[in-house]
Amino acid sequence: MSFRAAWSLVLRKGGLGIRGIHSPGGTAHGKEKMPPYTNYHAQRSYPMPDEPFRTELNAEQQALKEKEKGSWTQLSHAEKVALYRLQFHETFTEMNRRSNEWKTVMGCVFFFFGFTGLLIWWQRVYVFPKKPITLMDEWKAQQLQRILDMKGNPVQGLASRWDYERKEWKK
Repeated sequence: MSFRAAWSLVLRKGGLGIRGIHSPGGTAHGKEKMPPYTNYHAQRSYPMPDEPFRTELNAEQQALKEKEKGSWTQLSHAEKVALYRLQFHETFTEMNRRSNEWKTVMGCVFFFFGFTGLLIWWQRVYVFPKKPITLMDEWKAQQLQRILDMKGNPVQGLASRWDYERKEWKK
């Protein structure tokens, strides 16, 4: 029997049904939530969640919940802390403590800076061509001497600042 035929048989017998599977407020298997998934949500801006942190209690925790219904003066400090931990995941000081996430972020930033530096070095060594001959110092000196020999732009240019008799720049 193929999967499609088996699924249509389940739907015809009134098993789950399309509405039961895809209902917006419920789960596929009834109204109860699955254990690892709860609606617990606590933040500094919303400190009182709709549901307690622990929904499934063991025998010791249930006994503590029963004791909670009595006088709170009979509870020890450890029992009060345990009750708090059943209701809430963290205290405000635990919520407000600094994390070490900045170290990870800075490590990643420096890693990518280093990687980028290596990539640029590799491109300069293996990818980019050598400097053109026109950017070498000897070529620039010969070019300047050629401009001066041709007396190019003698009124306001380089030739106007060169002393042709002494062969040096004017002061």
